Amino acid sequence: MIELETNTTDVLIVGAGISGLHAAKHLLAAGRSVTVLEARDRVGGRVFSPSLNGDHFDLGASWFWSNEPLVNELVSAEGLEPFAQHLAGDAMFQAADGVQRLQGNQIDVPSGRLRYGTQSIAAALFSKLPDGTVRLSEHATELRSTDDALKVVSSQSSYHADHVIIALPPALAVSSIDFGGALSADTERLCSITPVWMGGSVKVVASYAHPFWRDDGLAGSAFSYVGPLGEIHDMSGADGSPAALFGFARPDPGQPAPTEDQVIKQLVALFGGGANDPQDVLIQDWRTERFTSPPNVSDLGSYQLFGHPTYQQPMLDGRLHWCSTETSTVAPGHIEGALAASLRVVSSIIN
Repeated sequence: MIELETNTTDVLIVGAGISGLHAAKHLLAAGRSVTVLEARDRVGGRVFSPSLNGDHFDLGASWFWSNEPLVNELVSAEGLEPFAQHLAGDAMFQAADGVQRLQGNQIDVPSGRLRYGTQSIAAALFSKLPDGTVRLSEHATELRSTDDALKVVSSQSSYHADHVIIALPPALAVSSIDFGGALSADTERLCSITPVWMGGSVKVVASYAHPFWRDDGLAGSAFSYVGPLGEIHDMSGADGSPAALFGFARPDPGQPAPTEDQVIKQLVALFGGGANDPQDVLIQDWRTERFTSPPNVSDLGSYQLFGHPTYQQPMLDGRLHWCSTETSTVAPGHIEGALAASLRVVSSIIN
């Protein structure tokens, strides 16, 4: 048996998404030693904005809103480049009996986006952390409670920490980490049935040479009862470049993600022949992301469990903390919720 290296840290954070990185920033500023384990080879989690031909497309979270102070303050402080979601034009509606053009855009609301995608928030937070704080491609596998600390075993090492922050969706945490009976049966069940925001969704982005739908007075927004995409929005850049449409599909459990041909066929039906020649079609099936979604993610629909009181208090003698957007009482499911959850946890540790 290979003996794992044992490391000691004040706080171990599991997950380098927005909540985990934000918590790390504030704990380090308060003088705590921090280690962050991230299973993927990148930071950001469900904020994922890969570059394609020099342009960035959000395949996870895209929007933030003016009434969300934490994310707006962070965007400003980090010098990121926000712009307003495109709203002008008419929306489209698709039902079994055909397609209808609606006067005005009743689908979209004023919201903000970022020039380099929302993953730029995670990148900005990551860039300010000392080298070695975040350990990429390393996932937690076990957690045990000892008399004076929590012990976490990862795919590469072993850690003793005064505090452990679970910056993962609770359902993912209990399906991928062996807690060794440390959690009560009620807590384990709550975690296992709490939905994973975006987890049951497939997000699709189709990029084009030009936002042709705007030439026809369309906003690029649509609702559909036919699918495969149930809702569609304009994802073009601030000046219309890069030009793109994006939509969400929620296939039934066990059903595959929509194909590129199915997506293009629907976009042509809604927006005309210009949709027939995309430069690229990106399909992100969050259901299959093992470091986001448990195997039964499509069955989880009790969204009233977001922000549950159980998640608001530390467990295991005040050492274990829940810190994903699903656990927030403020804007759960949003980037704002991830930031609010991290501040709650930081406060409970340093105060």
